[in-house]
Order: sequence, then structure tokens, then C-alpha cells
Amino acid sequence: MTVAAQGPRFQPDTSTVGSGIISGQRVGYIRVSSLDQNIIRQLDGIQLDRIFTDRLSGKDLHRPQLDAMIGFVRDGDTVLVHSMDRLARNLDDLRSTVRTLTGKGVRVEFVKEQLTFTGEDTAMATLLLSVMGAFAEFERALLLDRQREGIALAKQRGAYRGRKPSLNSEQIARLTERAAAGDAKTALAREFGISRETVYQYLRAAARHRGVE
Repeated sequence: MTVAAQGPRFQPDTSTVGSGIISGQRVGYIRVSSLDQNIIRQLDGIQLDRIFTDRLSGKDLHRPQLDAMIGFVRDGDTVLVHSMDRLARNLDDLRSTVRTLTGKGVRVEFVKEQLTFTGEDTAMATLLLSVMGAFAEFERALLLDRQREGIALAKQRGAYRGRKPSLNSEQIARLTERAAAGDAKTALAREFGISRETVYQYLRAAARHRGVE
């Protein structure tokens, strides 16, 4: 994944319109579910002008960098995503996000599926978006089922210890102090590399702990 030097946002060069040359910036969107996942594997070796990265699970409704990317891109830009399941939580979300981007004149390319959408797509391309999106959703559901089955079997053997905490005790204390001081939950989630829901979980746990002291 190669990122060009990032400067101010310029209007795309329209001198090539009608010449068959795609103008505008190449913008990458990456989503990883935790700090442990390597973002380099997504869009590796692809020349990009700008990258937006969310570090949260696919089920998280609040994806600030996706919203920022949608607000950033302009007519003539190209958005590149590793795969459909990185862009959307489900099929409806996928179709809505692609329509929003192509409605702004932005091309959307999915590297893994080798599909491109422009807003002027044929009926076959629209069908492919639905079919491949449904397949990605189904594949993700199967993965979750296998994870649940594996956890159930591990519990039966007494081998399941649960997930390792995202933050250590010192980080939790600092997070709680910052939240009590009025720091925004979204800013805290970004700084500590966790989702907003996880921030609230830690704060609720801290409140329960104070209640029994």
C-alpha cells in the first residue's frame, strides 16, 4: 500500500473529461476490527492519494472514518476497498454506501472481488453487487457460527479463558479519569484504539465497581 504525499484537497482536473482518462484522487478505505489486525494487508501495493482507516468491528454503527471518506471524495475520484465486507455491515448497508458514493460521481472498486461500480452500471453489475454482497454476508455469518461452536467446545473442555482485555488496568483508570473530566467518548475511543461501545462498557464496569466499594 503506497500513499502519496497528502496536501490540501484540490478540485479534480477536469481537462481530461471526455478523453477516456480517469481524473481525480485515488482514495482507500480500510477497516480493521482491532489493533491486532494488520492494515498493511489491505490495499497492499496500491498507489493511493489518501487513506481512511476505521479500527472497529463491522457491527459498529458509528464509523467516523467512513463518514469522513464519503465527505471527502468528489466527482471523478476513485474509492478502493479490499473487499465488500470491509465497507459495509450487511447487504443493505453495502448497496446504500455504494449508491451514495456513485451518486457523487465516485467510482468504487473492490479489489478482492475485482468489481467496479460507477453509477452507470448495467443490470448485470447491479445483480453482481447484490449477489456478491449477500455471499460476503453469508460467509461472515458462517465464520461467526464456527467461532461460537469453537468457544462452546472449548468451554466444555475447560480450555476457554475468554477474550483478552483490550486495555490494561492503568489504561482503564486513565480512560475513566478522562471521561469523568468531560473528554468526548469518540475521541477517547480513537485514542485508545477501541470502539465507542467498548468505552461505554469500561465506564459502566467502573461505575459498578465504585457502587460496591
